[in-house]
Amino acid sequence: MVVALITVLHVIVCVILILVVLLQSGKSADLAGAFGGASTQTAFGSRGPASFLSKLTSVAAVLFMGTCVTLSVIGIRSEKESILDSTKEAAKPVSSAPAAQPQTPAPTPDQIKKMQEEIESKQKQSPGVTIFPIPAGPAPAGKASDTKPVPGKEKPSDPKKKP
Repeated sequence: MVVALITVLHVIVCVILILVVLLQSGKSADLAGAFGGASTQTAFGSRGPASFLSKLTSVAAVLFMGTCVTLSVIGIRSEKESILDSTKEAAKPVSSAPAAQPQTPAPTPDQIKKMQEEIESKQKQSPGVTIFPIPAGPAPAGKASDTKPVPGKEKPSDPKKKP
């Protein structure tokens, strides 16, 4: 209940502080200040007695700082309990064994050469078609397992050559 009251007071003080600061005019807000002729003011900008808005700004700033400190102290005191302490079930450990993955042997250099020769021969037969190589084993997740020519896909042009 107290936290709610302080929070409401904090929000009201924030709005008042914003409005009061925005309503105040700057030190050089007159016509002479627009042209750089603020010669009537002293070096530190003394304007005589403080106006009502400047006093209200000071009061609102002090109240704002006080509500900030109060809310932070209340927040620190209420965080002594952990949310895990209030759960009814005990945490269950997760099994540490990784999922079984099929082992695919790495292709030998001879198999790689053979695959490259097949691809090159197919590219020579149909130069306007892109061919994707067939993997040596089962396809890894997220990759195509079949090699199919893609019609309409042409080889990318050499960036060094200008058209």
